[in-house]
Amino acid sequence: MESSLSNLLSISIDFGTSHLFFPTIIHWIMAVLFAIILATKLVPFMAAVKRGERALPIVGEPMDGLRFFGTLALLVVYFYLMAVVGDMFPYTGYGFLFVSIPFVFLMSMMYLHEWTKKAVVIVLINAITAPSLAWFILAKLFNITLP
Repeated sequence: MESSLSNLLSISIDFGTSHLFFPTIIHWIMAVLFAIILATKLVPFMAAVKRGERALPIVGEPMDGLRFFGTLALLVVYFYLMAVVGDMFPYTGYGFLFVSIPFVFLMSMMYLHEWTKKAVVIVLINAITAPSLAWFILAKLFNITLP
């Protein structure tokens, strides 16, 4: 009786796979939430499309090719340069910092509708502040290795 109770209260941890415990739980929670969203939003929307009350938002609308392909190109260049610059300054996070500032600036400028002096200054301040703050918090406060 005592051995079965002690087996019930003992904990053994497999450190080779223990890091996968919480991500697995989060994945299942996200999958359930996604299914709930599909059931509550997509099914009624598709029923309205079938009845002719609504239209699919993608079909028949013009595409902003500059922003679409510009975003794809900037993302590819961003990840490539982050590795290249990160290799120049290993384990410092400067690859993230030095590449994220121009990336945020260029993405913001690409999606900015009115290029006023005030808007460009706000974009510039945001492009410097946001990556710098993220770099400081992650790399310096929490000692998380960034590229």
